[in-house]
Amino acid sequence: MISATRTNPVGTSGLTIGVFDSGFGGLTVLRELLPRVAGAHYIYLGDTARLPYGSKSQETIVRYALSSARFLQQRGAQLLVVACNTATALAIEGLRAALPIPVVGVIQPGVEAASVVCREQGPAGEVLVLATQATVESHAYARACAELGLKATEKPCPLLVPLVEEGWIGEGDGASGAARASVTARVLRIYLGEALREAPESRALLLGCTHYPLLRSAIERTLTELDRPLRVIDSAQATARVVSRILSGNCDTSEVLPGRGPARTVLAEVEEATCEFFATDSVRKFERLGSRFLGRPVGQVQLVDLGG
Repeated sequence: MISATRTNPVGTSGLTIGVFDSGFGGLTVLRELLPRVAGAHYIYLGDTARLPYGSKSQETIVRYALSSARFLQQRGAQLLVVACNTATALAIEGLRAALPIPVVGVIQPGVEAASVVCREQGPAGEVLVLATQATVESHAYARACAELGLKATEKPCPLLVPLVEEGWIGEGDGASGAARASVTARVLRIYLGEALREAPESRALLLGCTHYPLLRSAIERTLTELDRPLRVIDSAQATARVVSRILSGNCDTSEVLPGRGPARTVLAEVEEATCEFFATDSVRKFERLGSRFLGRPVGQVQLVDLGG
């Protein structure tokens, strides 16, 4: 069991970035960060003992998010990425108010990227957002889109997360792998068909769950089959781009660090990023599933107790 005390990562002299999610999905955000901010040390926390966040009250989600964020800050994080849609939707402002470091969520970057795509096609636009039931019920994407003059249609897709976590996305050889992938393809066709009927004027499709990048190819293929090849926006990629811009000084940080002026961080030039992984439960499952989301082995995952 690991205590929440700060340590200096061996062999790393650059920036330390904390990334947290209620589980594994946030690893897709880390996957996009690694090549963009290659000189950093990353600390990833999966709050697996307390997932899913989506079934909890906002008060509880804020409490969980704060304890996760403070753990990462105490371990040396100088910038925090909230790689969880539910925590971003319901706790981001509380995190920014409580922490003295920049805090970046996954919703605003994705919406801003979708806005660029939509405005390439005209002065106004509609965005189709695929998300979990909890994220849809928060209407966080709808609010963020409205602030940019966009209309959002939020489509809950509750079956997609378990399909991804169970590996029903084309993994494995032979007939069994193909059969599993065909189930996911049928589910996607139903969800996307319904969504496109609800939002026939959509100009872009935004992946509003950090599990969904693993389905991007299948989603794009299904859109083509439905004769609606919308541009697909990956919020994990968009979030990584925002973090990169912040660190290069090319981004206004007043939103990620309100009331404290621009962040100025010098990133040391090192050969490659280093990572530590923590989970509050089920470390073996994390080690097994983590590589699927990260695209590389996660190695050892350390157990940490953050309390109730």
